[in-house]
Amino acid sequence: MVVLVYGSPGGRLTQALTRVLVLVQLVGVFLSGMTGAIAPMGRRWGPDGPVQPIARTRSVLLDTKTGQLSLVDGRRSDAVAWANLTNAIHETGWAFLELGTSGRYNDSLQAYAAGMVEAAVSEELIYMHWMNTVVNYCGPFEYEVGYCEKLKSFLEANLEWMQEEMELNRDSIYWHQVRLTLLQLKGLEDSYGGHVTFPTGRFTIKPLGFLLLQLSGDLEDLEPALNKSKTKRALGSGSCSALIKLLPGQRDLLVAHNTWNSYQNMLRIIKKYSFQFHESPQGGWAWVTLETTIGNNNPALWKYVQPEGSVLEWVRNIVANRLALDGAMWADIFKKFNSGTYNNQWMVVDYKVFVPGEPSPGSKVLTILEQIPGMVVVADKTEELYQKTYWASYNLPSFETVFNASGLPALVTRYGDWFSYEGSPRAQIFHRNQSGVHDMDSMIRLMRYNNFLHDPLSWCIACSPHPNAENAISARSDLNPANGSYPFQALHQRSHGGIDMKVTNLKLSKALRLQAISGPTWDQVPAFQWSTSPFNSLLHMGQPDLWKFLPIEVWWD
Repeated sequence: MVVLVYGSPGGRLTQALTRVLVLVQLVGVFLSGMTGAIAPMGRRWGPDGPVQPIARTRSVLLDTKTGQLSLVDGRRSDAVAWANLTNAIHETGWAFLELGTSGRYNDSLQAYAAGMVEAAVSEELIYMHWMNTVVNYCGPFEYEVGYCEKLKSFLEANLEWMQEEMELNRDSIYWHQVRLTLLQLKGLEDSYGGHVTFPTGRFTIKPLGFLLLQLSGDLEDLEPALNKSKTKRALGSGSCSALIKLLPGQRDLLVAHNTWNSYQNMLRIIKKYSFQFHESPQGGWAWVTLETTIGNNNPALWKYVQPEGSVLEWVRNIVANRLALDGAMWADIFKKFNSGTYNNQWMVVDYKVFVPGEPSPGSKVLTILEQIPGMVVVADKTEELYQKTYWASYNLPSFETVFNASGLPALVTRYGDWFSYEGSPRAQIFHRNQSGVHDMDSMIRLMRYNNFLHDPLSWCIACSPHPNAENAISARSDLNPANGSYPFQALHQRSHGGIDMKVTNLKLSKALRLQAISGPTWDQVPAFQWSTSPFNSLLHMGQPDLWKFLPIEVWWD
């Protein structure tokens, strides 16, 4: 995940504007209990599912006499919230969502209306993503009943505990933002289901509804914590690569990330949210937050994953992005109520501290946070960034205490350096190739790098054949032979790999701009094509057949 956050200095709290650009996989849906999804009603259907219009703009209006919210087409000046969605997935690999709210209305109304209008412009993509990725997760057909019952109970207890904390801490800006986050999700779910009622007091969220996909990262750890027999995460499976690169002479600072996931998750939306919440921090800010997953391989730590006293990662991430003024503050907010789920290494790059051409300011440019169940470690790594000129992240914890506590030493003993922080394939490739990054184009080439057939650092000695497409900056596990021999699951042939690339720099970040590529890498390997893939029977509704897109620059009006 990558998030760019930018704000302008000054102004009262009541005039504060929070603007967030989020690059995430599209939130899918699971609508009621352990049942199936509801298809978008009244929409045109094609051979691959519901047809999404090329562009759609809608607004949410408030009837001041009745207090009712309603959806209308177009962008209205009196709207509580508005959104525009442009679907260019078949042209660029991306859809684009821009959403804004009005400060004339209270924060709760803005948040709920934001969810409403997002569902209204993206319902077809929501439906198709759900069908592609979670149609049978906890129902309606074959599913693990015991685990699903435990998951439902866990989520219900967690939601109830958060509701109690929101009521007990009505003056807390932290719990206010938690409530706004949940209200936005509530509005999304209500709008998609066609039953819109703004909640004025306590409200409920279906534990196996929209929430299930919103916390897809948290599920990676909830599954083993709740003893699911077959978990989503394969042993050793990569989940994102990231590189922060200081260019020669400190002339610029580049931040890049690629998401690793199943290819069924390639319905992607680049989103820009502009919320005019009244309770937001003062001051100016401009930073990028990004993460790669480090997971947890120590079963003894799952005891720390409890429904009470914790806020799941997806909520803590949003709250920290909205409230923090710098990296240290972001870490302080994020580590509260550690859920021990979606365990990541987080990087916070603060561009307002970085001065091109100047030596290290000593601190605050780069903050690193690593979370596992029962532990969060934070450190300022600005000096290390300026000394080494780069920080690479590749699904392994950098802090020795986190590395040891998470169970990785046992995996190093069993499988060797593949699981070590400095000896893993991506660690070595980043170390060797980062010096070749001197501009945006060379950064893109490194982040899309996969020359597994010819690069000795991509070899797996215990594998047959030795070259392995998982061992690259942007994985292509679909290219591993199905009949090969592999020591652990991540190295097998899988419908999995790097599915995008995003990069920004000082100039672009100030305008919430970035360059991006969607789809698996095809620089040194053949482009991915569903119809010729060994995974062509997997549902991939709404996706292009051939994923061979060029970089685009993302900008906003």
